[in-house]
Amino acid sequence: MLNPLWLNTFKTLVDLGHFTRTAEKLHMTQPGVSQQIQKLENACGYSLIKREKRSFELTEQGRLVYEYALKLVDDEASLIETLGFDNPYSGECKLSCSGSLALQLYPALLSLQQQHPELVIRLEAAPNQKILQDLQSGKVDLGIVTHIPQSSLYLCSVIGKEPLCIVLPRRYENRDIGPQELIDCGLIEHPDAAHYLSLYFERCGDKALSGMSPDTLPRSGYINQVNQILLPVAKGLGFTVLPESAVNNFPQREELHILQTAKQVKETLYLVQKRQRNLPERYQTVSRLLHTFIQPPGVAVS
Repeated sequence: MLNPLWLNTFKTLVDLGHFTRTAEKLHMTQPGVSQQIQKLENACGYSLIKREKRSFELTEQGRLVYEYALKLVDDEASLIETLGFDNPYSGECKLSCSGSLALQLYPALLSLQQQHPELVIRLEAAPNQKILQDLQSGKVDLGIVTHIPQSSLYLCSVIGKEPLCIVLPRRYENRDIGPQELIDCGLIEHPDAAHYLSLYFERCGDKALSGMSPDTLPRSGYINQVNQILLPVAKGLGFTVLPESAVNNFPQREELHILQTAKQVKETLYLVQKRQRNLPERYQTVSRLLHTFIQPPGVAVS
């Protein structure tokens, strides 16, 4: 690699056309300028200037080196300009959230991308723990999780709350639902089922259900594709628990029955990023959309 200091001295010499003025501009001695030009010539393996008394002419190799030095200056200026220009409507945004929330958010994110074609949305559906791991590894830059990470590694804010629903086959719509009915129906399990059920039983306000444990329920099936979880429920094969957004997006909604309890159970959603990670402006554009779409209470959590 050619020494950038020598290249700058050479470029200045060519621009000014005089050794003395070059030395004055660079706060060097004239012999110092000559030494750096000679070192650059030695590094290139060619004479770069043809000296004629007090003046000089560029050799063909010197002209090429001069053009190279000019390009380096232009490239550096372009880099500095790029670093200072953070387009809020251009670039890649890497996000992650639960599968059910992804079903709800993705159309809105695609609409945003249609408005700003240079904005590239990458949305991954994942459980809480994987979202946090991917934030740390840099695989994603912004995530939505359902609990505050117990770590100083993340910066969180409340983005909203989402209702949870216990969903049964339609044949249960005119029946009183208690622990025995859930046991008889059987659970269609999925990766978040145990967490959702524990939260639901604890907060639903039904004394009989509050004494239940997800571990006591027989399993009637398992599926980890969020858009398929309600299919066995619609076919009468079991019940499950999911966020309301997943239920609303299910095409066979009429085949389902939503359990009504004394209290609606809502799960808090947190917008999370890696602490000390300064995200580009385009993430502010996406964040504003998420806050508007989910309609949060707007309480900051650090």
